[in-house]
Amino acid sequence: RKLVRAGQVGPGGVEVISADSRGAVLRVNGQTARYELSREYSGGGYSAPSARARVSIAKGAGGHYWVAGSVNGRTLQFMVDTGATTVGLGVSDANRIGLKYQDAPRVQVATANGNVPGWRIKLSTVRVGDIEVREVDAIVTPMSMPFVLLGNSFLSRFQMTRTSEQMVL
Repeated sequence: RKLVRAGQVGPGGVEVISADSRGAVLRVNGQTARYELSREYSGGGYSAPSARARVSIAKGAGGHYWVAGSVNGRTLQFMVDTGATTVGLGVSDANRIGLKYQDAPRVQVATANGNVPGWRIKLSTVRVGDIEVREVDAIVTPMSMPFVLLGNSFLSRFQMTRTSEQMVL
């Protein structure tokens, strides 16, 4: 955390244009938008410029919720997994998008097939639709997976509703 006043540029090149008791106007990656304050702290990161941003995810094949998104600006296919503690990637996706995990802390990862070794990392950004979160915990597993698990290190930062055919963040 770093205190940044109006007119200053903070970490990651985020420029504070103005601020008041309800929020701030920031310039992020050349785009200016207002970010509203909330009583809820998400543990870092932010969602879309509007607190009313929503992403609807339709139920797909196998009864799972599938959505395209990105990690660190690289496109990936996510399967929403409300039972997963973190975002989970296989080594093939991690290598394809250029994640540096080899020197990260080693952990045992509980999977449907038992415990496997893995690496604990932080993703700079995870984006789904108009929602982006920074500094998201993730696990890289040594096995390849056909998709990335969108787990609670991302999902828990949002209110989530689900019907039989749709999930809304």
